[in-house]
Amino acid sequence: MDKLTYLSNADSGYIDSLYQAYKEDPNAVDVSWQKFFEGFEFGQTAEGGSAPAETPEQAIKEINVLNMINGYRDRGHLFTETNPVRERRKYFPGKELETFGLSEADLDTVFNAGVEVGLGQAKLRDIRQLIEDTYCRSIGAEFRYIRHPEKIKFLQDKMEADRNTPQFSLDGKKRILKKLNEAVIFESFLGTKFLGQKRFSLEGAESLIPALDSVIQKGSSLGIEEFVIGMAHRGRLNVLTNVMGKSYKTIFSEFEGKMYEADPEIQFGGDVKYHLGFSSDITSQDGKNIHLSLAPNPSHLETVDGVAEGMVRSKIDLKYEGDSSKIAPILIHGDAAVAAQGIVYETIQMSKLDGYKTGGTIHIVINNQVGFTTNYKDARSSTYCTDIAKVTLSPVFHVNGDDVEALVYAINLAVEYRQKYKTDVFIDLLGYRRYGHNEADEPKFTQPSLYKLIEKHPNTLAIYVKKLVDQGSIDIDFAKLLEKDFRAVLQERLDEAKKVEQISEERPMFAGAWKGLRPARAADIGTSAETKVSKDLFVKLAKEMNSLPKDKKFFRKITKVFEDRLKMIDSDKYDWAMGELMAYATLLNEDYGIRISGQDVQRGTFSHRHAVVTLEDSDETYTPLAKVKGGEKFNIYNSLLSEYAVLAFEYGYASVNPNTLTIWEAQFGDFANGAQIVFDQYISSGETKWKRSNGLVMLLPHGMEGQGPEHSSCRIERYLELCANNNMIVANCTTPANYFHMLRRQLHREFRKPLIVATPKSLLRHPKAVSALTDFTEKGFQEIIDDETVTAKSVKRVVLCSGKIYYDLLEKQEADKRKDVAIVRVEQLYPIAHTQIEALQKKYAKAEFVWVQEENENMGAWPYYCRKFRGSSLDLKYIARPESGSPATGYMKQHVAQQTEIINKAFEI
Repeated sequence: MDKLTYLSNADSGYIDSLYQAYKEDPNAVDVSWQKFFEGFEFGQTAEGGSAPAETPEQAIKEINVLNMINGYRDRGHLFTETNPVRERRKYFPGKELETFGLSEADLDTVFNAGVEVGLGQAKLRDIRQLIEDTYCRSIGAEFRYIRHPEKIKFLQDKMEADRNTPQFSLDGKKRILKKLNEAVIFESFLGTKFLGQKRFSLEGAESLIPALDSVIQKGSSLGIEEFVIGMAHRGRLNVLTNVMGKSYKTIFSEFEGKMYEADPEIQFGGDVKYHLGFSSDITSQDGKNIHLSLAPNPSHLETVDGVAEGMVRSKIDLKYEGDSSKIAPILIHGDAAVAAQGIVYETIQMSKLDGYKTGGTIHIVINNQVGFTTNYKDARSSTYCTDIAKVTLSPVFHVNGDDVEALVYAINLAVEYRQKYKTDVFIDLLGYRRYGHNEADEPKFTQPSLYKLIEKHPNTLAIYVKKLVDQGSIDIDFAKLLEKDFRAVLQERLDEAKKVEQISEERPMFAGAWKGLRPARAADIGTSAETKVSKDLFVKLAKEMNSLPKDKKFFRKITKVFEDRLKMIDSDKYDWAMGELMAYATLLNEDYGIRISGQDVQRGTFSHRHAVVTLEDSDETYTPLAKVKGGEKFNIYNSLLSEYAVLAFEYGYASVNPNTLTIWEAQFGDFANGAQIVFDQYISSGETKWKRSNGLVMLLPHGMEGQGPEHSSCRIERYLELCANNNMIVANCTTPANYFHMLRRQLHREFRKPLIVATPKSLLRHPKAVSALTDFTEKGFQEIIDDETVTAKSVKRVVLCSGKIYYDLLEKQEADKRKDVAIVRVEQLYPIAHTQIEALQKKYAKAEFVWVQEENENMGAWPYYCRKFRGSSLDLKYIARPESGSPATGYMKQHVAQQTEIINKAFEI
């Protein structure tokens, strides 16, 4: 251990006792301390002279200097010049010399502690100046909480060597100026040409644009080939044009109210311009190709975080063979949102988990110091909006947005750190908001003092131009010409936009990984897909998948599960788990990928799946599907206890990987409530808003089995109310084979649609919920399953039902030998199988039609079917539980009585 380490770890009393012992007998102390006391020269003078220390006082001073250095490293960020428009809050203790046991009298004393910051023996004055420049100027760094000495040393060495003071070449400064000029003038141009229109201006934080430009260039030099950006609306138009390369003409056309070209057969409603996504290819300064993607987003500010992360992971798996160093996510937050939105925490907690990690995210917070109209003091309890970074021990750089060079320096260091350590990094860009939440707002209503300061504050471009002119790097005419030329370009594009009739797509959806696929058309929805497989292949895969290795010791119950599955082959009765797993096995055999995630999905909430099994005597796991052909493409991950972020992640994953069956399973169907924003803003509406298809499958366990209000209903009614224009599929299957075909159908059509499945609980082991081999090998998916046990002319009532209640009705039908009631299963609730229903009406022409469900009258499928068939030739009546504010009773006796009443009423003619 070196002397400085001794000093930093020892207190004065300890050193004093050691020194006294050393003076009496040098051999009385450790050899290291002997060398320390022999070789260390205390109290060097400013002139370089020195005198041996007779007391440890000078050693204590050395300790104090080291404490000061570490104090700045730990707390210097509290005393920075990072706020461009107002004074920072005061924190105590401060950074005065007296805080560290030093005084002005010590400033010209030379201390060996200077070695700690790379100065060697140095005056206290110079040591303090270095750490002031490093930790208390335009950049405040938080990183000392990281429990990894190498990472801490990396950041300390980098920052202290540079003093956090960037050194750019003249060309580098001119590039920064060019991007800053574009950012500022673009906003100014929009403000004057489109008065009163919302644009969610970046004004007050325009340095974001040169920062993004720099991180892309720096990242490319470090091996990154692709960036995926997720951000909300603030500054989005500026990013789209000045970073992504979306044409100014297109943006202006959108402001002019021009519509995108549309196929009349495809429903496209569009979205506001500051929600749209975009992708492009650019060339870096050193000639490398870089692909950029900006994920589309709704106004639910941070939902896009999970989506963007899922997109990145999908590309890591599909395109980069697991190498996260070639692609990086950039998430751009608002200060109020990053502090208050729970999905930010959920997404950050995913960052180091095997199923979701993306090699580190670069987080940039556009810190306006206000959220909508709320003061930052009312927006969070934490010191900083970025304090959530500490959850994953990620470094944070707080940067004055008016110091554009400091911001570029910090973000370059951030991407370097990300590439080296594969972890998240946060940039807190402190700026302000020139106008209100949108350009029509009056911010003075709630922030009068702040906006008096902002009114007088020069913009970032003016500040940087002055700095460069004062340095002699440019003259004022250079800056004026830059602005004039850019304004002329913008005016030309605006003139062109005014002549545009319709906007053309700049980058088609069905390219890249989506090549060969297409949008769905109305005629496609009722068209069957070829999903059956050969008997030989089915049996072969079933045996391979369920033959556990003899040299591994499994739990006896697990062994029995697999033995029972093998017996299903002989008995020709395949249960739900086998139907599901065989769908995966056959798709893997066809070279498709499978990705499943959710809480406890490997085993399954109801212990039915066992896609991954654990050995009895160790934590070693075995994945049966890995044995079959293509098994290396099977991935199933138990998720963290999150629905919102995980579902967003899987949506993002499926959005860029259409040839993998991507599945999210809720532990119970009602858990999906916590992810409702993803259903509303992406799954149901993404194609209509953004022309972005998605084939994500959501499995939501559902069924009224007396388990109380929370774990009975997946809220089928909520998903059906989101259905329109064939935007997604909602199903509630009753047989393993139909479920098998439905899952396979997802990848066997030329288009992709989200699929929501109300999956069973009790049916997982119901003796009649089984399928024969021929159901898998000779049939396809059946939207409606007719009753084959009755004669049409004898039927007086047709019971339409969906899901588990079918088996309750069947039991009654069989027990009472009723041939006058036909039980017809509606397996696909949406899109409605109108053709099949019309055929049923003709077949059972003299019968009445009744919708029977176990859910309450105001829930389940009835409200939707009531609306859709109102006034039609199908005079549909209903039988259900009474309407209720709660999905189910909590009393088993009441549940049984209600269920019995429904079943009895269904047969009362």
